[in-house]
Amino acid sequence: MKDVKQLIAQRAALELPKHSVINLGIGIPTLIADIIDERDYVLHTENGLLGITKVNNQQIDLEIVNAGKIPVGEAAGAAYFSSADSFAMIRGGHVDIAVLGALQIDETGVMANWAIPGKDILGVGGAMDLLEGAKTIIATTTHTSANGDAKFVKKCTYPITSKRIVDTIVTDLAVFKWRDTIYELVDLVGTATLEEVQQRTEANYIISPNLL
Repeated sequence: MKDVKQLIAQRAALELPKHSVINLGIGIPTLIADIIDERDYVLHTENGLLGITKVNNQQIDLEIVNAGKIPVGEAAGAAYFSSADSFAMIRGGHVDIAVLGALQIDETGVMANWAIPGKDILGVGGAMDLLEGAKTIIATTTHTSANGDAKFVKKCTYPITSKRIVDTIVTDLAVFKWRDTIYELVDLVGTATLEEVQQRTEANYIISPNLL
C-alpha cells in the first residue's frame, strides 16, 4: 500500500505550479512534501506555520508540527501565527491549492473525507475551510477501498465535507479534471488501462480524446 500511496503522491505533485501556496492534508498529501523541491513552493499548515520543510530525524523539534501532528521543519523566512490567523488566510482566499485525502468523491464533484458512519476516525479538521477557501482543490485517494469498493461514486454515502466541487482527482489509476458539468479522465497512472479504470469506477465521466 505504501508504494500505491507514493504513486498517487508523485502524480499529484505534478499538478502543483511552482511558487504557489499549498496546504497538504493528512495522509497521502503529506507524502508530497518529500517529493517536491521545497524551495519552489510555500507550504502552509492550518495550525499556524507558513514555510514548511522536510525535517530529518536528528533535527526534529516536537513543538514544530503540521496539522496532522507530524514533525516538520521551517524554511528560511517561515512565519508563525495563530490558528485563527491561519484560518483567516484560508477563508480569505490566500491558499492557492489544497491537496486533501478523500474517502469518497461523487460524480457531481462533492467530497467526503472526515467520517465513516460507525467508525472512529480523526474528524474534519480544517478540510471544510480548505474546501471552501482554497482556490484549487486536488483530491488524492486510492481508486478503491481495501474491500474493493469504488471511491469515485455516483453519490457519496459518507457525510460530505463541503458542497464545493473538487477540481482534480488523483488516484493510483487515473487523473480526472472537472469540466463544467462532468469529470474528464485526462491521464492514466502507472500501468492502468482505460478498461481497468472503467471496471473500478462507479461514477460517470468522459474520456479525453488524447487517451482514445
